[in-house]
Amino acid sequence: TQSKNVLGYYVKVERTPNSCRDSPNPIFIKDRKVLLNLSMAYYSVNISAYNKAGESPQAIYIVPDSSATGLPGQIHVKHQGTNAVVTWTPEYNPKCFVVDWGTGKEDMRMKIVTTATGNFTLDNFQPYKLYKIMVHASDVCQCESFTRYEKTFGVTHFYSVEGVPRTGPANVTILSITKHSALVKWTKIAAEDCLGFLQGYRIRYTDSSGKKSLAVTLNSSTTSYHLTTLKEKNIYRVQISGFTNAGEGPPTLSQPFSTPKYGTLEAMCACYLASIL
Repeated sequence: TQSKNVLGYYVKVERTPNSCRDSPNPIFIKDRKVLLNLSMAYYSVNISAYNKAGESPQAIYIVPDSSATGLPGQIHVKHQGTNAVVTWTPEYNPKCFVVDWGTGKEDMRMKIVTTATGNFTLDNFQPYKLYKIMVHASDVCQCESFTRYEKTFGVTHFYSVEGVPRTGPANVTILSITKHSALVKWTKIAAEDCLGFLQGYRIRYTDSSGKKSLAVTLNSSTTSYHLTTLKEKNIYRVQISGFTNAGEGPPTLSQPFSTPKYGTLEAMCACYLASIL
C-alpha cells in the first residue's frame, strides 16, 4: 500500500449473513481511508489495491461487535416449543425490516419482513444455546441496498430452553486470611458453560466440625466475597456454584484454608515476648 505505483483501492463491504443473489459493488477510492455508516449486523470489509498491472490480494477486516446501547426500540421474544415469536413496536413504519438470528457470526440467518405487523416467527431453536436476535429497519428493500440504508432497531439475546450451569466458576482463591475473615475470589463462569442466563453465585463454607453455614447468594457480576465471623485457628472449606432460572449448577472443588490463632499485631507481640523470655 506504500508503493507509488498504487492507483487506488477497491473496498467491498460484505454483510453476514447475506441472502442477496448478487455481491455488492466495490467502492473505488484513492485515499487509504473510507467512512462507512453500518448497522449492527455482522460485516466484513475486503480491501485490495490496484495499479496498471492488476489487483492485489484482498485484506479482510471483520467489523467488531457493537454495543447495543442507545437503540431506539425494544425486542420481545416468547418461545413456543422449538420456535420463537419476536415482536417489536416501531416508532415509524419503514418499507421493511431485516431480522438476523443465530448463535454467532458463523451461524446467522437473515429474513426480510415487509409487513408492518411488527412480529415474526423464528424456528429451529436448540435448547441451552444462546441466540442473538437483531432487527433492522430499512426504507429501501432492495437486497443489495441494505448495507447503505438499514439501521438497527434493537438487539436481544434468547434461550429457547435454559439449563443449569455445567461447571462452577474457575480459579477460586482464598486471600487476606485473618483469624476472623478471608477474601474469596473467582473467575466468572464462561458464557458457553452457563447454558442459560446466569443469575448469580452461591457460596457455602464449612468448618472443621462439619457445620455448614447458610449459603450466601450474590449477583452474577460479583467475583469476590469477604467471609466474616470466622473462628480463629480453624480449618474451613469453601465451594461456589452458579445458578440460572433453571436451577443451580455443580459446585467447585472444595477449597480449604486455615485461620490463624493470632492477628498480625498479636503475632508480633507473641514473637517479641518469646524473644525476650
